[in-house]
Amino acid sequence: MSNLYNAKEAAQLLGIRTSTLYEWLSKSDAGEFEVRGIPFVVNYLQGGKRGQGRIKIEPSEVERLKEAMRVRPNVRYQRIPSNRTSFPGITVPLGRPDNPVR
Repeated sequence: MSNLYNAKEAAQLLGIRTSTLYEWLSKSDAGEFEVRGIPFVVNYLQGGKRGQGRIKIEPSEVERLKEAMRVRPNVRYQRIPSNRTSFPGITVPLGRPDNPVR
């Protein structure tokens, strides 16, 4: 059982507080936990006579949760500014009032 993380170790690896991990596990049990808007179930072990004992989480489950938390930004191409001198609907010359463009 030494290859299992306790709640404190798992929370440290996830970069969250232990209390946040407990909240996430509680929400997961209730079917209300989401990661980045996607429903997510966290699998963990809990001992004790009535399931009130220490929580243990497998390393693969911590990695699965970390991967679900990973941000993948949408890459957008940067628009090249145009050097236009007029725009539809604008009827006055563009430029600074003290240095008008002609």
